[in-house]
Amino acid sequence: MVKKEISKQKKNVEDNEYDFIVIGAGVTGLAAAMYAARLELRTLCLGTNSGSELPVGGVITTTNIVENYPGFIRLTGEELAGKIKEHALAYDKVSIKEEKVIEVRKKDNLFVVKTESGEYVGKAVLFATGTRWRKLDVPGSREFEGKGIAYCALCDAPFFKGKVAGVVGGSDASVKDALVLAEHAKKVYIIYRKEQLRAEPINLRRVKEKGNIEIINNTNVVEIKGDSKIRKVVLDKEHNGKKELELDGLFIAIGHLAISEIAENIGVELNEKKEIIIDHKTSETNMNGIYAAGDVADKPFKQAITGVAEGCTAAYSAFEYIKENFVN
Repeated sequence: MVKKEISKQKKNVEDNEYDFIVIGAGVTGLAAAMYAARLELRTLCLGTNSGSELPVGGVITTTNIVENYPGFIRLTGEELAGKIKEHALAYDKVSIKEEKVIEVRKKDNLFVVKTESGEYVGKAVLFATGTRWRKLDVPGSREFEGKGIAYCALCDAPFFKGKVAGVVGGSDASVKDALVLAEHAKKVYIIYRKEQLRAEPINLRRVKEKGNIEIINNTNVVEIKGDSKIRKVVLDKEHNGKKELELDGLFIAIGHLAISEIAENIGVELNEKKEIIIDHKTSETNMNGIYAAGDVADKPFKQAITGVAEGCTAAYSAFEYIKENFVN
């Protein structure tokens, strides 16, 4: 990363002034806040960003079961997020606020983070803004959002008790969604455009053991039909002799898009996927004092544990940056 000389300065601490401002309060942001506080940085963690309306805890709170986070054999995503939040709040250097960030701008050697409620000044900033759900771009997809089209199986599965639901996608997330739905719906279809699902082996086994989950592979949903709510989807190839599949609901699990617009606006470099480019040893971006971690960053393997590690790395890098460039 290219570094520029920064003059040291001393400022009186005011209520809106922080050493480290974390934008995003998923597990990555919360872990970064916790680690920063251990390093005696006055830290603000802002819990709602420009592209997601998820609560503090982030996207993992929509995950039913987490079994791959070290130290916990099995717990819900909400429980995991709660534990990390509790750990962060154990330090009096941490403040967590649920405010929507609308802008970050440079002011001398500091950063001004503007929310819908006010402005905060920080010496270093971490973007832990995560991702938003990718939407299915076919006729009817916008019309039936909230009328049968959904994105969070954990949130909405109980509404489909005794009904028929579909899941579009072939990732581990889509398979987990199908497993959650299968506990409520009488029938669940996984509709995937390729031959083989890309889920973890243990979840593939669970799908095969479920008698009410059916996989429709090498197939795309090309249209969604209904009246006041979804009634059926149109497939690009026949299934059981028909191209129309009757459904009461369709869950979209075709990936995520990085929430990086605010970072881009201040001059942070992105890749072709709109992910923030970082130095993976330090979590630094191309801009001095700005870091990124978690799903918004340019890494191929996105998991809660890797995001937490990057967040802690960012906090340490920010500590070193502030120690070098600011006078206490």
